[in-house]
Amino acid sequence: MPLALLALAVGAFGIGTTEFVMMGLLPDVADDLHISIPAAGHLVSAYALGVVIGAPLLAAATARMSRRKVLIGLMVLFVAGNTLSALAPDQQWLLAARFLSGLPHGAFFGVGAVVATGLVAPERKARSVSLMFLGLTVANIAGVPVATFIGQHFGWRATFLGVGVIGLAAIASLALLIPHDHTHAATGGLRGELAALRSLPVWLALGTTVAGFGALFSAYSYVTPMLTESAGYTESSVTLLLALFGVGATVGNLVGGRLADHSLRGTLFGGLASLVAVLALFPLLMTAQWSAALAVTLLGTAAFVTGSPLQLMVMEKASAAPSLASSANQAAFNLANAGGAWIGGLALAGGFGATSPALAGAALAVLGLAVAGTAYTVDRRRATAQAVTPGRLVAAHVPDRPEALRR
Repeated sequence: MPLALLALAVGAFGIGTTEFVMMGLLPDVADDLHISIPAAGHLVSAYALGVVIGAPLLAAATARMSRRKVLIGLMVLFVAGNTLSALAPDQQWLLAARFLSGLPHGAFFGVGAVVATGLVAPERKARSVSLMFLGLTVANIAGVPVATFIGQHFGWRATFLGVGVIGLAAIASLALLIPHDHTHAATGGLRGELAALRSLPVWLALGTTVAGFGALFSAYSYVTPMLTESAGYTESSVTLLLALFGVGATVGNLVGGRLADHSLRGTLFGGLASLVAVLALFPLLMTAQWSAALAVTLLGTAAFVTGSPLQLMVMEKASAAPSLASSANQAAFNLANAGGAWIGGLALAGGFGATSPALAGAALAVLGLAVAGTAYTVDRRRATAQAVTPGRLVAAHVPDRPEALRR
């Protein structure tokens, strides 16, 4: 695998750290800015809104630009957003800065996935995407805990300054390692990129992302009360257990990338089925501390097995606009974050118990399997229709005719 993937992973590490660190810093930010914790929670939503809006817009607006320059520009925007977050004098400023920080998130992963697959042989495409995502999963193991520790001991502003430094390191890595001859985007322009999204298979792939990762966030958003109320862990132990989730996500990401290069759909179906099983077993696994720790690890593994296959599938279904489609998949991921948390919250508010969000997640994973199955059926029917269309059969023999006439 080329070293250029390391540059993408460094950028992903910084993005993953700034996305998830706010959850651990909410009390500190709320206390410093003299706002309530629910009000501070809007800072998480502001970042997610930036991702959803920025992912397709920035990818489409930069369709004609060199992808290498686009990646560097996105990281410059990322550094600016985190620096402004560190300097924020009040909640409104910080909300705007968090929104700005979220804007390059989806486009970076979207354009980065296209660059990553262009750096390797076709049989290693999924693996290359998984190595870029490795930065995101490792951020949950090392980046977020360290950044949270810095914020709690040196102030939350120091955390965002530190993340900005990571962004500067990513810019230097991208400039040094991303080769110029792999960076030129297609010249179809904005209209061509948008037209490529008018495809049912693309939307089915995006729908699978929303349902599949919605299942993850339905449970993960409320994993702390599950661990404390059902499994009996203390709140101080939760940080270590969340690091286990990061370990599981890292393993699942690497395994999913390797398996997807052999069978894209098989890996996707297997990952979603595993996610259904893990979430359905959560009420049982949360009855003991050892099995609860296992459940958190397996949740990360099962969910992130599907990450690379989904990213690659969206890109293949919109081959004329891979950057835009890939970025749209990141927007779908954040919609899954918000939607899954909302559905899990409904189950919890309904009085169905601390582990009910996991069962709601299992239902969403089943929905993801159904959408993926529908996509498979649509693809098979289209392939069959193309194979039997007389015009296509004739066209396949047209190039042979001049040769035969010359003979």
